Amino acid sequence: MTDLSEAVRGRLVAGGGAEATAGRVAAALRAEQGLLGDSEILSLAAEMRAEFVGTGPLEPLLAVPHLTDVLVNGPDEVWIDAGDGLIRTSVRFPDEASLRRLAQRLTAAAGRRLDDASPCADARLPGGIRLHAVLPPVSPNGTCLSLRLPRRTAFTLDELAPPAAVPLLCALVERRLAFLVTGGTGTGKTTLLASLLGRAGPSERLVLVEDSAELQPSHPHVVRLETRPPNVEGAGGVTMHDLVRQALRMRPDRLVVGEVRGSEVVDLLAALNTGHEGGCGTLHANRAVDVPARLEALACAAGLTREAVHSQLAAALHVVVHLTREPSAGRRIAELGVFRRAADGLVEVVPALTLTPEGDLLPGPGAAVLAHRLGGTP
Repeated sequence: MTDLSEAVRGRLVAGGGAEATAGRVAAALRAEQGLLGDSEILSLAAEMRAEFVGTGPLEPLLAVPHLTDVLVNGPDEVWIDAGDGLIRTSVRFPDEASLRRLAQRLTAAAGRRLDDASPCADARLPGGIRLHAVLPPVSPNGTCLSLRLPRRTAFTLDELAPPAAVPLLCALVERRLAFLVTGGTGTGKTTLLASLLGRAGPSERLVLVEDSAELQPSHPHVVRLETRPPNVEGAGGVTMHDLVRQALRMRPDRLVVGEVRGSEVVDLLAALNTGHEGGCGTLHANRAVDVPARLEALACAAGLTREAVHSQLAAALHVVVHLTREPSAGRRIAELGVFRRAADGLVEVVPALTLTPEGDLLPGPGAAVLAHRLGGTP
């Protein structure tokens, strides 16, 4: 099969043309294997076209309903997640070379580089698929490929939150409070944030800053800014830090940082302290109470003192919406917390409402503060 693919590829290159269409692949295949029947030609042509311009052996997996992730750990190990946890599939690659070619082709299609000199790549493919690839020897067992697929239809807030929590989340957006959606990897932070942004007023201008564009809010006025890695000479890179500063000059009604994970936290906190109401973003954190420590670590690494960080936090952020992912209950909103300055001057997150797996709301120590912020002036 590998020799036949190379022969067909050679005919396509020799024949010119900008795209390996189904017809051109079938014609080249018939020229190589004239004894094959029509059904065999069509089947092989579809398989080869997937290898040349699609995702190769992974192509059938992308049609699985509710698929969110495809994970390749070398040529003999492919896993998927369709909402019920990771499941190992029977899909295999012919060899390591074919998997490496696929990873490099997909990365090149996204305008990124993947080779021995740059063995790791993170990119967004046409259609919104998030790609991450690692080549040996960084990954000793073979090329690793991770594909994160966008949902085919947008979630509504009613699908993501229990009925009792929906009015509170709507009020959070309507009152223009500054908030963070937090949780671990794969808990649905980006999905929930996009749904919340869809509740913003239609006259508001949303400026989204992301490392790789993933947010898909259903809103009429969205401006997207996306980072860019440096070129081979190390020049031309655009960071999140750069983009947050640019976004502030673009008259945002809401500044949205897709994922806060670096020095951009300093500019975000400064913006939220200087009249940019309603700003929001996501942050990786194991628990809601860990959020101040995570922000402190990021901001201190960017040059702020601990006292300066907490002074900014006290006035910048109002609410945390924390998500979890559990084997029995799946992805869900677990808690709403409020930022509050403690007696020692440091900012902490106080639990306001805990959401049970059944969707009930249990008030916590910060419930009165949350009610005041949602019902009164932020």
